[in-house]
Amino acid sequence: MLSKMGLKRPATMIAFALALLLLPQLSLAKAGGSPAQSDDNNKIAQEVKSKLSGKQYQNVQVSVDANGIADLTGTVDLYQYKADADKKAHKVKDVKAVRNDIQVSGGEGVSDQALQQKIQQKLATDRVGYGTNAFNAISVSVQNGEVTLGGHAYGYPDKNSALAVVSNMPGVKDVNDEIQVDPPSPMDDQIRLQVARAIYGFPSLNKYAIDPANPIRISVQNGHVGLYGVVDSKADKDTAYLRANGVPGVFEVKNYLQVAGQAPEQEKSEKK
Repeated sequence: MLSKMGLKRPATMIAFALALLLLPQLSLAKAGGSPAQSDDNNKIAQEVKSKLSGKQYQNVQVSVDANGIADLTGTVDLYQYKADADKKAHKVKDVKAVRNDIQVSGGEGVSDQALQQKIQQKLATDRVGYGTNAFNAISVSVQNGEVTLGGHAYGYPDKNSALAVVSNMPGVKDVNDEIQVDPPSPMDDQIRLQVARAIYGFPSLNKYAIDPANPIRISVQNGHVGLYGVVDSKADKDTAYLRANGVPGVFEVKNYLQVAGQAPEQEKSEKK
């Protein structure tokens, strides 16, 4: 009996010793990789952090997991800083993806209604000096600091300008881009000018050409015209519709104009 136990004991001890040797390796596997891989991840994280060296990123933390995914956390004052941090992290070599959990802390206490009004006021005069302001009809909605931009832009520079205006405004926590860019078309460009002349050249509507922040906005997509903005009376709204509908080459006019002080009506449209 003693001899048999003596034979088994060394084998048991050897198995136990092997298990102890394997424990550190198992622990490293659960932690996400070898020490060398951990060092590589830390190096990548430091490279990302070096890209975010500006004062606006002083409260941003960076970590990189075993899959090469960079996690961005912390706070910034403006949504634009959050968006820029995301772009900078993506440009770092060996970063496979970015999880951007940065919180925007600036503009606390600003209500959604007040923020929406500020954005609308800013966008009202955006691109005035470029001659395309009256051809942009960008809508704004805000919920819990999250801004959604919709409607139509004359071109990509107009769309990008609107996004930049909103992204740099205190209180904006996130931005959803749903702006549609009107398709480039020489025919549509001609229709835009003709509709503008037909509307603004009419005596009772000429006043809407004086204030660049409050024009009757004209959007055209393949001969289909949309009228946007706020007018003083239903007579002005109906007149603008009739003037636009009389322009050669117009297939349809949708009248989204709102009368000041009144609830929005269902748009009027007509196919020619």
